Amino acid sequence: MNLANKITLARIFLVPVVMVFLLLKFDLGQFRLGEGVITITEMIATLVFILAAVTDGLDGYIARKRKLVTNLGKFLDPLADKLLISAALISLVEMQRLDAWIAIVIISREFSVTGLRLVAAAEGKVIAASALGKLKTIVQIIAIAALMLNNFPFSSISFPFSQIFIWLAVIITILSGVDYFLKNKNVIRFSKSR
Repeated sequence: MNLANKITLARIFLVPVVMVFLLLKFDLGQFRLGEGVITITEMIATLVFILAAVTDGLDGYIARKRKLVTNLGKFLDPLADKLLISAALISLVEMQRLDAWIAIVIISREFSVTGLRLVAAAEGKVIAASALGKLKTIVQIIAIAALMLNNFPFSSISFPFSQIFIWLAVIITILSGVDYFLKNKNVIRFSKSR
């Protein structure tokens, strides 16, 4: 197994670590800033989440630069991304920091586009990530991290940073999903005709 695939696997193994620190209540203390409060476990979960999210770009870069692109990597990379984002969103719903419908919209888009890519791959075509898709990923990561931190430190000044970013994430997620399907409608048409 090459280095890029090992990094992708590490991202998958970090998913339960995020969930443990986010959902299990360890009393490791908390930070206060005015009215804002965050537990140390939430901070650890957020740092691990960000670390895992950063490895997404790293494994792809290494695979392309060193010519280590493999079928296993093509399968594991999107799987790791979906697991990380889905687990974080579902955990936030459990913690009552996120409405379930928002998680459903984002997760549905993720799996729909993955399905489109699988159909294209079966036809020998590759659907590359678009600029809007990359922006979507960045905004989702920021929004999820802000929700994990319970809007800290912005809660101390009553600024709804996490809510603004989660709404932005929903809008960009929907737009990028529509964009992928409109730009690749020929893949669906060609697939139906066979």
